[in-house]
Amino acid sequence: MLKDRSGRGYDRLGKEAGVSGSSLHRYCSGLSVPADYRVVHAFAKVCGASAEELRELHRLWALADTDREAGPAPDDVTPPENTPDGTGRPRPFRMPEKLSSRSAVLAAVAAVLLVAGFVWLPGGSPDDASSASGDKVLDSPACKSVSMGQHDECVREVQTLLVRAKGTLAVDGDFGPETLRRLTAFQVLAGLPATSAADEATKKALYAQKASMTTWSPAEVAKRIRAVFVEDPGTAVAVARCASFLDPLYVLPNSNGSRNWGVFQISDARLRELDGTPRRAFDPDWNIKAAHRLWSVRHDFHDWPSCQAALKDSPKS
Repeated sequence: MLKDRSGRGYDRLGKEAGVSGSSLHRYCSGLSVPADYRVVHAFAKVCGASAEELRELHRLWALADTDREAGPAPDDVTPPENTPDGTGRPRPFRMPEKLSSRSAVLAAVAAVLLVAGFVWLPGGSPDDASSASGDKVLDSPACKSVSMGQHDECVREVQTLLVRAKGTLAVDGDFGPETLRRLTAFQVLAGLPATSAADEATKKALYAQKASMTTWSPAEVAKRIRAVFVEDPGTAVAVARCASFLDPLYVLPNSNGSRNWGVFQISDARLRELDGTPRRAFDPDWNIKAAHRLWSVRHDFHDWPSCQAALKDSPKS
């Protein structure tokens, strides 16, 4: 639907999203599933998807990824940086012919709830949020743990606190991919385990404003990239824009629980090789210099194969 609405062909959309046109055709046709949600997100963004459509795409991708079946698929392997462990070894996969009965039921239930206008809140009803034991919304029994997929006042409070900590996100009460990224970034900056849910420790840190999410603007990031990548500044900026939209606090979860971090989306495995940590990866200067170290191995951008289109077709300014 997004592709048709855009009025553009697979090759052009693929170039803008940083993926080959043939791969994009397979994804849109349901023949295979991207191992990396970033591909789905980038495609949706270039098609002008709304925030609601992005959330629905993430839900559908998560269902499909859960039911992925391992198997040889010579024409559809994940690129090195987007393999689940980030080691550079492609993992072949094949899209199952149909979702399992369990996921099909989950999808059907979700669709019914969305159409009916119901909201599901683990551990309580939406009204429970107003009966907090204290003055703080997240002290309510209904807000025991706030995580992906919730839509209620508990989520809205988490989002409000993240914005107060200088995080940039919409306060809409919907715990989608953007809230997940910002919450994960806050946890790392606050020195907490990156659980990707607002657990008790995270709620306390949010109310205490234990961390600030103030960071560089995209313009500042691009300027620093050009200063570090003196050999090929335009291409380096294009790759970073493809990888993270020049967002120093960008986080991308992989299907096996590992993550990619920061401006150049450095994977957990690469961080270990570079003697880095997720918190260091959120420092844009460190991240850019670390990416340059990776570039220096072969003097090319082989560590970012999914952004090959950006090297050729993205504006290098």
